[in-house]
Parts: sequence; C-alpha cells; structure tokens
Amino acid sequence: MLEAALLVVFPCLLAFAGASDLFTMTIPNRVSLLLVAGFAVLAPFIGLGPTDIGLHVLAAVMTLCAGFAFFAFGWMGGGDAKVMTAVALWFGFTPAFFVFLAFAGIYGAVLTLGLLMFRQVPVLPIPAGRADWLLHLHDQRTGIPYGIAISLAALQVYPQSIWFQALT
Repeated sequence: MLEAALLVVFPCLLAFAGASDLFTMTIPNRVSLLLVAGFAVLAPFIGLGPTDIGLHVLAAVMTLCAGFAFFAFGWMGGGDAKVMTAVALWFGFTPAFFVFLAFAGIYGAVLTLGLLMFRQVPVLPIPAGRADWLLHLHDQRTGIPYGIAISLAALQVYPQSIWFQALT
C-alpha cells in the first residue's frame, strides 16, 4: 500500500498541476494542500523522524518566502509559488531539492523564451485559433505558466529522492 501511495500521490498531483497551469493558467489550492497532506501522512512511514521532518518544513518555509518575493515582484504566480513550496516540503534539504531547483530554473527559462517567441507569431492558424487555452497562452498580456516547468522538474527528480529510496 505504501509503495502505491509513493508511486501515485506526488506524481499525479504534479502532473495535474502542470496540466492545469497549461490549460487554465491556474493551479488550484487543493493541489498544494493535498501535497502537504500527502507528505504529512507518508513521511513517518518512510522513517522520517521529527528532525528530518523539521528540515523538510524549513526548506518549504524558505521556498515559500522566496516564492512570495517572486510573486510580489510579479515574476511568478501565487499558485506556482505554493506548488513549489509543496515540492520543497517533499524534497527537503536533500541533493534532490537542489537538482530540482536547477531544473526548474532551466525549464522555466526555456518555457519563457519559447512562449515569448510563440507570442511573436502575429496570427495563429485557424485550427489553433479554436483552442481557447492556446489563444490565452498566445496573448502577450498573459503571464508564464511556470507550474509546467516546476512539475516537469519535480517529476524528473522524484526518482532520485528519499521517497524512491524508501521503495527499495
């Protein structure tokens, strides 16, 4: 049962967050709340003690502070900051956390450049013009859905995390 939860909870919630951000430019609060609840339920079962859990919480709090700063400057949406905080809670101060931050930064930069180039296309082809979500992404007044980059980075790093070590 624990193995199934470890293989389903985090990956499915992150996949949903990325897809939601792509199609609606929002990440529902329930995704971040479910990630936090999943951590709280599963952490003791993989052997994390109070000190380890405290360090994971500290990583999340520091990430939340950075996320709020990014949000205040208009560099990141609130949902992006919240889901990034939840991911930090799962990874804690482990090598996987720092690899995640590097990948999220790289993927976020690539996503930003790609969208900026996409938004330079003056008119979308007719079939693409029927997709509201694509028109929304094409709008230059729209922000960047960093939840996509955050989700991809988290899913790529997850197999290197302590959660996968608990499966073996």
